Amino acid sequence: MLWVKVLHILAMTSWMAGVFYLPRIFVHYVEGRAAGQDVTRLEIMARKLYGFMTIMALFTLGFGLWLWLGFGFSGGWLHAKLLFVLFLIGYHGWCRAYLKQMQRGELRHSGRYFRLYNELPLLIFVPILILVVVKPF
Repeated sequence: MLWVKVLHILAMTSWMAGVFYLPRIFVHYVEGRAAGQDVTRLEIMARKLYGFMTIMALFTLGFGLWLWLGFGFSGGWLHAKLLFVLFLIGYHGWCRAYLKQMQRGELRHSGRYFRLYNELPLLIFVPILILVVVKPF
């Protein structure tokens, strides 16, 4: 089970890297487009990154399910963690909606908006980390 845990953590780290980087691409896209720059490469990068982070999300969830089946579903901390995982999945889907807007050339929010949007997953990830390590309840 330790190898499964390692794979879960590796996949989660990769997923989170994408979750933190994709909104930065949105920032550069809207600011570059407003400045009249060619942002085609950013569209390609965003699409490929989203594909990668989706695969990593699926691996994370799969290995997490494996751990859950191996260790059981006990402790309030795990229930709370799963709630935050659902929030993270929702954020991932929200990123997809922005990616689709970008692909249609309809991404209208400002760079400042996407800088703030980029901070939201931290508000989800930190509680997950605390719940997993500290197991407060």
